[in-house]
Formats: sequence, structure tokens, C-alpha cells
Amino acid sequence: MSNADLTSILFLLLLLVGLAHLLGYLFVKLRQPKVVGEILAGVVLGPALIGRFSVASRLTEAANHQGNTLNFIYWLGLLLLMFLSGAETRQLFTRDERREVGWLAIVGTGIPFLLALLFGPWLVRPQLAGPNGNRISLIIILAVGVAVTSVPVVSKIFADLKILHTRFARLVLGVAVLEDIALWLALALATAMAGTTVLNPRQMTYHLVTTIVFFALGLTLLPRIVKRINKSRFNVFARNSPVAYAMSVLLAYCVLAGLLDVSVVFAAFLAGFAWSTRNANYLRMLSTPLERFPSPSSSPYTLPSWD
Repeated sequence: MSNADLTSILFLLLLLVGLAHLLGYLFVKLRQPKVVGEILAGVVLGPALIGRFSVASRLTEAANHQGNTLNFIYWLGLLLLMFLSGAETRQLFTRDERREVGWLAIVGTGIPFLLALLFGPWLVRPQLAGPNGNRISLIIILAVGVAVTSVPVVSKIFADLKILHTRFARLVLGVAVLEDIALWLALALATAMAGTTVLNPRQMTYHLVTTIVFFALGLTLLPRIVKRINKSRFNVFARNSPVAYAMSVLLAYCVLAGLLDVSVVFAAFLAGFAWSTRNANYLRMLSTPLERFPSPSSSPYTLPSWD
């Protein structure tokens, strides 16, 4: 990478992080979620606003030229955010919370999904059904869009409000993760019904089974394994460099999920959940520098809205 390319990347990051934090601060003063201001920063700097002016053509060209680097920063920030969210969530559900989990799943996902399926035929016109004319698949996608929950955005809002450790946040995040798994199945079915060659029934079954198994192991067996490794007297890595060790746990989970073709976002959340079994002092050592570092908190929202 040349000095000019590095300077271009640093300049883009300066604009992104600076404007994201500025607008985030203004939205906090207006008693609105900080993440909304961070998203708005990407809209302002992107082609929707500044990008329309010829003066900003060089900025747009630089962003397109460094697209791979910016995408990496986006994914790194998203994984770190989900890791910290999982680390702050001690237990997703307990036996005493099954009733609340059921109600949240029904009200938050089930009812909106069914209503979208019910009114979808009146909303989806035949000309929108694509080359194969499959309206059913488009109606299912519409229902998924209505019912889906953005786990990263919810996590960021809870983190800004400093309530990630509460029972309320634990319930909402836990149900949201389960909802996303169920809605992914509906989306996979809709994709297959649309006649695309991306997914077939065997692939859909594999994705669903591996995701559920990985999620179940990530809540039960894997945290116990990580806890034993953490307490091992031979694990000098964890004692001498806890932040680097936490990053290793995060990367190991993500690599394993990638090999199984499971969402790395879920993997990062489960890695943080396993890490939360460590001593609270180590968690503070990890979360404090990452939460103060600007890019992980703003890049997951600013960069996509830039596009």
C-alpha cells in the first residue's frame, strides 16, 4: 500500500468517525439514540447528499477505490460490537423467563409476520414478482422485512444507554437472536421458491441445522470449554494479555462459524457470551478500551449508510 492510499484511508476514517461522533452527540442532546446520528453521518457523506455535488467527486472516488478496506473496518467494528454485547449478556434466558420469551416472540415477530402474510397479496402487485412471477416468495420476503430485528442496532442502543447488563436487554437480545434464526429459514424458503440457484432444499436444511446446533452449543457446551481453558494454569496468554486473548476467542468462534457457513455475527455474540464467564475485572479490561475506540462503535452503521 502506497503512502497516498494510506493517507486516503486515514482521511476517509477521519471524516466518518468525526462526523459520526458529532451527529451522535447532537442526537444524544436531543434525547435520541446515538446510533441514529451515526447512521445519518453515512447518509450525509454518501451519494445521497454530499455525493451529489461535483466537488465531492474525489471523495466518492476515494471511497470506491478503498472499498475493500472500508468493508473490513465495517465488519471488524460489527464483530467487536456483537462480542461486547454478548459479554454483557450473562444469560439469555432462564426457566423463570420462558413466559416473557414466549410473549416477546409472539408479539415482536409472530404477529407482524402473520399480518404481513395476510395483507401481502394486496400489497405485492404482479409486476413486482420478478421474472418467474412468484408472488408467494416476495410476500414471504415482505413478511420477513416487517418482522426482522436488527440485533446490532439494538445492541448499540442498549450499550449507549448502559443497560446491556439488565434483564430487559438480556430478554430482548436473546429473543432477537432466536427470531433472526427463524426468519432466516423463512427467507431461505422464499429464495428457493423464487427459482434461484443460490439455495436448494438440501442447502437450506444444512444451513438451518448447523445454525441451530452452533447456537445451542454456543449457549451450553462451548462456554464451559472456554471457562475451563480460562482457568487453566497453563493459560499464561489469558493472564498476561487478556485483551489479546479475548480477541483470539472472538476470531476462533468466527473462523469456526465461517467453516460451518454460519453467520459470523451470531458467532461473535456467542463468543462474547462465553467470555462473560470470566472474572468481571477481565471484562472491564477488555470493554473499556474498545468502547472508547471510535471505529468499532460507529463503523457498523456509518459505512453501510454511506453506500
